[in-house]
Formats: sequence, C-alpha cells, structure tokens
Amino acid sequence: MEELPDIRIGTAEREDALRRLSDNFAAGRLSVAEFDERSAIVAAAMTRGELDKVFNDLPPEPLAAADVPAKREHGFLAEWPERIAAVVPIVALILFFVTGSWLWFLAVPLVGTLVFGGRHHRRDRGEGRA
Repeated sequence: MEELPDIRIGTAEREDALRRLSDNFAAGRLSVAEFDERSAIVAAAMTRGELDKVFNDLPPEPLAAADVPAKREHGFLAEWPERIAAVVPIVALILFFVTGSWLWFLAVPLVGTLVFGGRHHRRDRGEGRA
C-alpha cells in the first residue's frame, strides 16, 4: 500500500527528512540557500505530501554505496600520525637536554611534514561526514 500524501507527520518524520537533507547537502547536491529554504519547509511541514515535494529532484534513499563515505578505522593504530606528532616534541626536548644541541627541535616540523605533508588532514567529528 502506497503511503497517502495527506497523512499527518510527526517529529520523527521531520527529523528523518532533515537528516536526509543534511546528507544531500554534505554530498554537494544542495547550495546553502537551497538547504536553508528546504529546511524551513521541512520544519513547517504538516503532511507527508509536503515533505515529498522537498525531495522531488534529489536521489531516493538509500544512497548508492559509492556516495556513502567509508567509515574511519578505530583503534590505537588508526590515529598513528597524530600520536607520532604528539611524541616528537617531547623526544626533541629530552634529546636537547641530554645532548645540549638545539638541532633536535628541527625534527618537529620535519616529522610533521613527512607524516601530514601532501594531504589535507581533516578529522571527522560525526559518522559519515567527510
């Protein structure tokens, strides 16, 4: 049975619609102005038909596997570049006091360049966001 467009919706349906809008915005399918406009329509929607109009020109759920960003690996080794970058200044400081040479501090930018250089490193704060 197909869902009737005149059926009233609740908070759960609005939140799901806002999540879908956010996913499409994150995928680059909507501009900021379009996202704001459609979010206002979703927030004010009273029936399922009003929500359907917001998604007429967007791909249906679920998104294709190619559109879903890969989840980051979790665990100790998943963040090894950050761990190395945190340890190098401490090691450089210890070596400075042991040897008396300030040249050990040059390892800090060198390791940072070797570990993070050539890529834009941005941490995901939310699952599925790139």
